[in-house]
Amino acid sequence: MLGVGSVIWRFDPLVLTEKIDIENLIEKVTRIGDELKGYTEKLVFSFADIAGYKKVGRNLSQAGVNYREWEQASMLEFAARLSDINLKRWGHTLATCAETIDLSEYGIKHNRCIDPDLIALLSPDDAILQNFLYGATSDPGQRKACGCILSKDIGAYNTCPHCCLYCYANTSSTSAMANYRTHRSKRFSDSIL
Repeated sequence: MLGVGSVIWRFDPLVLTEKIDIENLIEKVTRIGDELKGYTEKLVFSFADIAGYKKVGRNLSQAGVNYREWEQASMLEFAARLSDINLKRWGHTLATCAETIDLSEYGIKHNRCIDPDLIALLSPDDAILQNFLYGATSDPGQRKACGCILSKDIGAYNTCPHCCLYCYANTSSTSAMANYRTHRSKRFSDSIL
């Protein structure tokens, strides 16, 4: 309904553990990519930076997940393999989210998830939005490598019931589930909490 260019596939964060290595990640992204062929034109991914998110490291450790950080060599290996698969199977635009590493030799660009060019393309008749996008500046509240324009989050920390261990938005699954139950009891409130 929205068109192929309107849907962007996110596969992130890429987490390495004692049970998940580059081979496992490549297998997963290939399987999903084959299913999504024809529905999207772009894949955005990021490498989990667990050291930058202490509570994520704590949550993973408490759950017994032995993770390891990405190193430049492993990032380059993943990028090379993903690029090769993409060329042979999908032909997507490949991009990273908030990564400083240069993967352009593999045809992988730096992404802007809140991208003024894409928004302008999808909303050509909205003069107010077009005017805003013309002068859009980077969002100062984001990580340094983030290219997104100024935007407003609509979520809240400690509210997602999925409780993914690698997610920086939940401090603990207990508080997230309690907040989710509170929200469900007053579903029509203006606030998540």
